[in-house]
Amino acid sequence: MSVAIDSDKYEVVIGLEVHAQLLTESKLFCGDSAAFGGAPNTHISPITLGHPGTLPKLNRKAVEYAIRLGLACNSRIEKDNYFARKNYFYPDLPKGYQISQHTAPICDGGRVSIPVPGGQRDIPLNRIHLEEDAGKSMHDQDPSFTMVDYNRAGVPLVEIVTEPALHSSDEVYAFLTTLRRLVRWLDVCDGNMEEGSMRCDANISIRLKGETRLGTKVEVKNLNSIRNVKRAVEGEIKRQISIVEEGGTIMQETRSFDAGNGTSFSLRSKEEANDYRYFPEPDLAPFLLTDEYLNSLQQALPELPEAMVQRYVSQFGLPDYDARVLCDDKATADYYEQVVTIIPKHKAVANWLLGPVKSTLNEQGAAMTEFPLSAAALAGLIQLVEDGKVSFSIASSRIFPELLNNPAEKPLDIATRLNLLQDNDAGSIAPIIDEVLAKYPDKVAEFRSGKKGLMGLFVGEVMKLSKGKADPKLTNQLLAEKLK
Repeated sequence: MSVAIDSDKYEVVIGLEVHAQLLTESKLFCGDSAAFGGAPNTHISPITLGHPGTLPKLNRKAVEYAIRLGLACNSRIEKDNYFARKNYFYPDLPKGYQISQHTAPICDGGRVSIPVPGGQRDIPLNRIHLEEDAGKSMHDQDPSFTMVDYNRAGVPLVEIVTEPALHSSDEVYAFLTTLRRLVRWLDVCDGNMEEGSMRCDANISIRLKGETRLGTKVEVKNLNSIRNVKRAVEGEIKRQISIVEEGGTIMQETRSFDAGNGTSFSLRSKEEANDYRYFPEPDLAPFLLTDEYLNSLQQALPELPEAMVQRYVSQFGLPDYDARVLCDDKATADYYEQVVTIIPKHKAVANWLLGPVKSTLNEQGAAMTEFPLSAAALAGLIQLVEDGKVSFSIASSRIFPELLNNPAEKPLDIATRLNLLQDNDAGSIAPIIDEVLAKYPDKVAEFRSGKKGLMGLFVGEVMKLSKGKADPKLTNQLLAEKLK
């Protein structure tokens, strides 16, 4: 729940800087592996370590991924690009500088649309630029020394910088959730904040309502989950309001968030851009992007989530909720598309994916990409229900688990083998109905006197005695006739 603030007195202004590691096989400026994990300092070379005489070479795939994200965010793509050196000294920065982009980001402007109460709101972006990652300092490996792992050094990043246009922790949460879905959808980043492949710094300030000048901003770092970003923002808003209310002055600084106790602590006063002494990277030539290249990337973009949601609602007649959950994950949306191509029962297929399929994956802690059934297999099971050969209850509770264990077997064969095919013979269902009605004469009298809700009891008893094989539609019809 968001922290309560005096909304009549203060306005919160938040800008985000999100670093996303690109899913390239190699690093931004050399052929070292960019894979997560590996023993410390095994994904390195003289280029990663910045040895004298080594020269960087740009990774073309990283450029492509940055452009894909920019196009999806409606950014203007800069055709004339160069890299700059950002100079600062940290133990995890082996060269003593970071190669980044400064005055000419590859993606300028753009927007990300987030859900807000009552609809959607566009959050404007300032820029998306390319840069290399730093290594990782580890303070818990030795009681006396800090250890440094350079495996991550040089891994390609995009930094997505918003304008100061967010006004609550809920909007921050919505923005990061939407952005993570987008980078995964485009297959440019896995969005795994716990592994550090997507990291967020939040710049937070407050000002009096009606004030146009921005307040003093505080940057909060060390945020390793979307939930913790939300918590950190809430805590910082509360801290700043308390300082102002007590007559104090907010200092521009960088703070770190401690997820264990939900508090932040000061790291350092905030650097300014001129502290980094930017200048063009002398070892890398500028790179130019052609209209033909940009058009080819634009044409190759997949249908984006929001457009797909609107299509599912307008063309398939799905509820907005169903469409949004299906499009929350590209693998799920792709699978849904495959199934409805085979059996165009759009709502029925959605019910299966959001019901039994989703429940199974949640129980197993598995992703949609690990789901064992082909689209044809699930379509065959749904078709059995649509044809009235089995009930949804039998299909989901009996046939579906069996199909998961034997994905190559046909759903109809499983239903036949387990003697689960629905009984559509009125002659065999009628005696069961007579037995149920004879068992509940008082309920029959109540039904005939107006308690029509008892029909569910009678149907349930028939289904129980028939071991789920009686056709529910035919059962309802026969019961209605006998109860007249």
